[in-house]
Amino acid sequence: MTRIIAGTHGGRRLQVPPGTGTRPTADRAREGMFSSLQSLLDLEGAQVLDLYAGSGALGLEAVSRGAASATLVEDDPIAAQVIRANAEALGLAATVVEADVSAFLAGPPSAYPLIVADPPYAVELDLEATLPWLVPDGVLVVERATRGPGPIVPEALEELRSRRYGEATLWYFRRS
Repeated sequence: MTRIIAGTHGGRRLQVPPGTGTRPTADRAREGMFSSLQSLLDLEGAQVLDLYAGSGALGLEAVSRGAASATLVEDDPIAAQVIRANAEALGLAATVVEADVSAFLAGPPSAYPLIVADPPYAVELDLEATLPWLVPDGVLVVERATRGPGPIVPEALEELRSRRYGEATLWYFRRS
């Protein structure tokens, strides 16, 4: 059984997987993210990669705002099922990849102008591994715990800004 988050997505409620394994990005942080992205890239027709997709909220939000499609990577089979149901309920173009993010990133890359990543706070995302997937001048947004350390940034990424939303901080990078 899935639970319904308090916020909505395009006027509709998204389902999230049961339990504590998924920590959905807060509505305020998600709205802030997409407001910031407006000044950083043109989302219209873009392909989006959502790593540690959880409920699919970030990737699906991108598609609802004009991205052509989203690839959502999630290793939990129940969460992947919820993402598929959310995409179908919203009528949005999304491909759900049921895989470990590290294993997925080690595979043959595709080119994305936007990558969003919201790993569990205990997991350190290897930003270097995202580089082959991010087009030059592409944007990477990473959510981390406000009280934890910031991401380790490789030289090929320029830190653009960070924004705090309570317990979460969003970090924005551009591939140089």
